[in-house]
Amino acid sequence: MSWLGKFIGGTFGFLMGGPMGALFGAAVGHQFDQGEGQGPFQAEVGSVEQYKAQMAFFTAVFSVMGHIAKADGRVNEAEIEFTRKAMTRMQLNEDMRKTAMRLFNEGKRVDFPLDDVLRQFRSECQNRFNLLRYFVELQLELALSDSVLHAAEERLLSHICERLHFSRFELHALKTMFEAQFRLGGWQQQQNYGRVQSGRREPSLADSYVVLGLDPSASDQDIRRAYRRLLSRHHPDKLAALGANEEKVRLANEKTHEIRQAWDIIRKVRNL
Repeated sequence: MSWLGKFIGGTFGFLMGGPMGALFGAAVGHQFDQGEGQGPFQAEVGSVEQYKAQMAFFTAVFSVMGHIAKADGRVNEAEIEFTRKAMTRMQLNEDMRKTAMRLFNEGKRVDFPLDDVLRQFRSECQNRFNLLRYFVELQLELALSDSVLHAAEERLLSHICERLHFSRFELHALKTMFEAQFRLGGWQQQQNYGRVQSGRREPSLADSYVVLGLDPSASDQDIRRAYRRLLSRHHPDKLAALGANEEKVRLANEKTHEIRQAWDIIRKVRNL
């Protein structure tokens, strides 16, 4: 067992405290006391603050996923499948996948302390906006994983973003981008298996505006700004430099391809 696994098992609750420490403790149970667990983050942690932010993210993201999945009354197979895919993206080992699923189940409870968890998560993350943004992205992707954004899920997402001081504009931009990916066939839900397959078609001009998070009436200047902003935000080289894993870099490559494709279509129509 790595030193990080021991650190997580022995001192996370002590360092974190509050609702997140209690959640993690309830999810882990006696797993780490038996010396079986390893941490979900394989790289060495540079500081206690960084460690706490990573573990706050881990605890919050899966428990809130469970809360969102339950928002419409029931958890479906597509939502469970997406949660498992998120674990794979984060390169979690078997022990931490079990812990993540227990956190997911904790989030489904009627008495789940959502606001307390969000308040502590934001406090631990401090100015790590990329971590907050990734958190929101995962919650939104989960809500859309069954191809339907239910009203209860949308209200809950808005509430979450408000508590995290994540702007409505940013949420809307993410929502339109992910919905465009669904329409473009990048993600198609199979009714029988709950699995995801690719099946792309050529995007339309309307699709392209949606990818950039814009209305067709947007000015040329607004289009250029949106394109540059999105390209900078999702550039795979930037994410790789920040230590993102291979799966996240691969997804960033797909996003930048869609952004460039949308820009090319609009640019040709407008003669930009």
